Order: sequence, then structure tokens, then C-alpha cells
Amino acid sequence: MLRRLIQTLAITAALSIGVACHARETPAIGDINVTALPPEAQQTLRLISRGGPFPYRKDGVVFQNRERRLPPRERGCYREYTVPTPGENDRGARRIVTSCDGDNFYTSDHYRSFRRIRP
Repeated sequence: MLRRLIQTLAITAALSIGVACHARETPAIGDINVTALPPEAQQTLRLISRGGPFPYRKDGVVFQNRERRLPPRERGCYREYTVPTPGENDRGARRIVTSCDGDNFYTSDHYRSFRRIRP
């Protein structure tokens, strides 16, 4: 009986460690060179580096990474900015997300996928 309990605890611990490690894995993120970004994204990057002014009220708000498609960071580390889409009447799907550690990410499909922006 004691042996079975120890085996159960060992298996439970091993599974817990596996789940914890899996949760910390960095999602696959491609790269994109800044010169390959659409001109509107390049302009948004310039606005970010200058600190604004930004054309959309929600620019600079915390991006919560609910989809977990970006590397895990502490809450408040990510900020999102709209990349205007010609012909759209609203904010469209394109965004740049900045991180507190200096990385910038581009999404053209409203957070379904990201590419790290390279200089």
C-alpha cells in the first residue's frame, strides 16, 4: 500500500513538472526585417520611438498576451500599437507589440501569429 502511494506521488510529481515545463515553452515566432514591414508599420515604429503622438486612443495600452503566442513576460510588459490598414474603416487587424525587454513584434492577423521585428 505504501509502495503504491509512493509510486502515485512520484508519477504525479513527474507529470506536474512536465506540465510546468511545457507551459514555459516559447511559442514559435518567425522573424521579419524592419524593411520588409508595410510602410504603415514602419511609420508606427517611428512614432513609438518618438513617444507619439499616436492616432488611436488605444495605442500604448497593455497587451495581455492572452493567446500566449508571445514569450511569457510579467504583466504590463507588453504594449500594443495600431498599424493602420489602408481601406479599413476601423483599426484593422495589424498591430505592433513592444516588450519591456526591447523586442518588437508584428502581427497582420490580429494576434493569431507574430513575427519578431529585426533591424
